[in-house]
Amino acid sequence: MRSLAWAPTVALSWLWGLGFFYAIHVTLTYGWLGFIAFAVPNATGLFLFGWVLNSPRRNPAETIASFGGHYALLFLLCQIFAVSLTVFSFVSCLWVPLFGAHGGLVAALLVIVACALGHAATLGQLRRVHLALLPVGVGAGLLALWSLRAAPSVPPLPFAAFDARFLGLVVPTLVGFLLGPWMDVQQWQRVVEIRRAGASPGLAYGAGALIFLGLLTLNAALAAAVGTGHAVILSDGLPAAQGAVAAGIRAAGLDLAAIGFTLWATIAVVSTIDSSYAATRWLLTQITTRSTAPLMAFVPEGLVASPLWIMLAAGGVAVAAVSNALPPIYLMIPFATLLVGAAACLVCTAFGSTLRHDALLNLMIGLAAAIIFLTGYVLAIPALMALASLIGLLGALPMVRERLGARGAALPEAVTPSASVGAAVAPVSTAVAAVIPMRRDEGNVSHGFDGAWFVLRMTPTYDDTNSVGNIYFANYFRWVGKARELFFNICVPHFDLAKTDYYILTRSFTHDFRREAREFDPVTVRIRVAAHNRKFVTLEHEIHSDTHGLLGRGEQSLMFVDPQTYRPLDIPRVVLEGFFPYLPETSAYVARRRAAATTGPALGALG
Repeated sequence: MRSLAWAPTVALSWLWGLGFFYAIHVTLTYGWLGFIAFAVPNATGLFLFGWVLNSPRRNPAETIASFGGHYALLFLLCQIFAVSLTVFSFVSCLWVPLFGAHGGLVAALLVIVACALGHAATLGQLRRVHLALLPVGVGAGLLALWSLRAAPSVPPLPFAAFDARFLGLVVPTLVGFLLGPWMDVQQWQRVVEIRRAGASPGLAYGAGALIFLGLLTLNAALAAAVGTGHAVILSDGLPAAQGAVAAGIRAAGLDLAAIGFTLWATIAVVSTIDSSYAATRWLLTQITTRSTAPLMAFVPEGLVASPLWIMLAAGGVAVAAVSNALPPIYLMIPFATLLVGAAACLVCTAFGSTLRHDALLNLMIGLAAAIIFLTGYVLAIPALMALASLIGLLGALPMVRERLGARGAALPEAVTPSASVGAAVAPVSTAVAAVIPMRRDEGNVSHGFDGAWFVLRMTPTYDDTNSVGNIYFANYFRWVGKARELFFNICVPHFDLAKTDYYILTRSFTHDFRREAREFDPVTVRIRVAAHNRKFVTLEHEIHSDTHGLLGRGEQSLMFVDPQTYRPLDIPRVVLEGFFPYLPETSAYVARRRAAATTGPALGALG
């Protein structure tokens, strides 16, 4: 039930203007089989995202924390195009054909309300809001469908009515919808929170995909009820049927249907844009908190991390599209061309490939692919449309090739630093013992490094338990502290409290309990540097049991202060040098050290 409670917000957050109004277009233009060819890959891509990241071998929170900054352009462009497409579709495909008036002010009001909701509510609260909105929206849509019985009868839709453009859309549809959820930061935020809540992303996204498929089918049924004959010719000279339901309701003069359809569309708009605002702020806050850019010393983090800039950019795109009567397909093209290369790189990163994402190169390849697609669409050349999406994937070839070629030579999953936090620990401890000589300070404790992870092996005894017989909760904190001190002792062995010119203080500490251990149950504590900026170091930890698996995980933030005044200091150089072999690849300090090493002694000294 905890997993299924996430399904409504998963479905509504993926609806956007693309799913809501394009389901109407494909149904009326290509028949029922055309709708199936659109809806099934769309729902399948949503399910596969949750199913893949449900694996205990993958940690979405770690992926987004470590590599979110590298893919920031992908995430932000996706949100700009998705919000602009939603606002544009609401105005041009509902308000104008239904009410005959420009709906810019109404759309702006909806965006402001949605952003305010996304700003004030946590994701858990949004989940409950969407749980309440879903039956209201579906009820409104069914009311519109029921009211359309009074409309003049229309011929039944054909099962299939394919043309050259439909055939050209098959490959872009598969590519865009299978990669779409990966480029949507909303889905990353949800899957991280679902895992953090101890629920199943696979189950949540499986149920969410089914609900989403039902929502698309509701709009397809509305399209069938109004029938063909309401398509309009747009600026490219091609017919578009996205606004057919609104136009059909207005032509029949059905006020009840107009109210129902407007309410249903309004809920769809609000429940996607509020999620977009919340997820964008979540991503930008993570990036700015860890940023070492000098500009961050002068610009408030809250200003940089505000999603309002993204919403304003999306609003500008929507206004330009409405003013020029742009066909909706033009705002959909980026999801099948411009963004797919970076999205494919992100998928490879989640699977553990070495980061080789070149954002600028992928952007240029994607722009070329978009031009090719647009040419094929206007001229009805299916081969160009299909080829365009494949060209967009070229920027991801190095990472895909590494992923496919590394299968036979890859180390066991337990030995790699990116091993799953949910995997059993017995193989990990065996691998560690074989790879590194463990230091032994006492009979039941051993410690050492396994890649970037510092590993402490220990066996709890009776004095670690409470009156019930399980391990006392505070001992988990004590074990993490012990691992941290041993980690420091190796990295900064000459630290002398009497002579030091800095203190290391714990700024914050969090731990998420999952299971409990008992006495004589071997325990492994793993700790590593997750991130750092100029002043703070974030350490993440995991505690595993040989018999019970993951016991808990968390993170702590460290700060450095002057011993006399307790004034905050930048991270001391001796600490950075000691941590250097174990810093994440995203560290700016690692990048500078490597750059200095490649420029030779003279330039290195200058650096």
